[in-house]
Amino acid sequence: MSEPTIGFIGLGNMGGPMATRLAAAGYPLVVCDPSARAVAALVERGARSVETAAEVGAQAEIILVSLPTPDVVQEVAFGPEGLIHGGKARILVDLSTTGPKAAVQIAARLAESGITAMDAPVSGGVASAVKGSLALMVSGPRAVYDELQPVLAHLGKLFFCGDKAGLGQTLKLANNLMSAAALAVTSEALAMGVKAGLDPTVMIDVINASSGRNSASVDKFPRAVIPRTFDFGFATGLSYKDARLCVEEAEALGVPMIVGSAVRQMLAVTNATFGPQSDFTCIAKVVEQWAGVQIGNSTEKTSKE
Repeated sequence: MSEPTIGFIGLGNMGGPMATRLAAAGYPLVVCDPSARAVAALVERGARSVETAAEVGAQAEIILVSLPTPDVVQEVAFGPEGLIHGGKARILVDLSTTGPKAAVQIAARLAESGITAMDAPVSGGVASAVKGSLALMVSGPRAVYDELQPVLAHLGKLFFCGDKAGLGQTLKLANNLMSAAALAVTSEALAMGVKAGLDPTVMIDVINASSGRNSASVDKFPRAVIPRTFDFGFATGLSYKDARLCVEEAEALGVPMIVGSAVRQMLAVTNATFGPQSDFTCIAKVVEQWAGVQIGNSTEKTSKE
């Protein structure tokens, strides 16, 4: 039995590696992205390229999208050249982080065209996308999830969150807020220690052997903050968007987000100071500027960064 043709829209930092894994697994791919370079890399691996989402929807029953914002997902799905106009699309898998409100709206509109929406946001970063070790938080009809498992399993570990649209998105927002919170509080703790005279590498070693251990101390600080590269691979603008969506969803549900609101504000300041395309580890630079100290090995002064 031949593998189904898969449509893939959005070949950025995350989408490109995920689409590449599906091509390597032998799936016929139809791809679409504004970046000619990204498209060419998949064409070299046997994918067919098209210009619009509608053309993807005309050639593939199962379409995966990895896109930056809810508005872009809406445009790709329902715009003048959206995939609903293709006529063949049967399932849309949204790998983006769009939030539960958008997921519910998109699912309802797609259902009117006979298309089932599955939200399947991913976590793990670019390195995990390349290795196929992402965590995928999938929600939607169980029968469709069962059908998709052989495809999505090439991308990482699957977690079925429920048959209600938006549940996967809710879990992803909670995860990303916690990740950003760890980054923010670790930045403050390291700045305090360094200003007091501690070596940041010693601090990280001790923290990682102690109860303060977290995703920022284990990975982000050793890899991107202490070496002063600030290149972990997740944009500040996207992290800010995720925190904002999370706090808004919590408020809509009547759940207080005191700490979450503070994290959102820290990301808002980082976004305004260093720009949405900066790496979200630049949140440490904000704390450095306020504290008048530099965490890490560079001989440059923080004020010059």
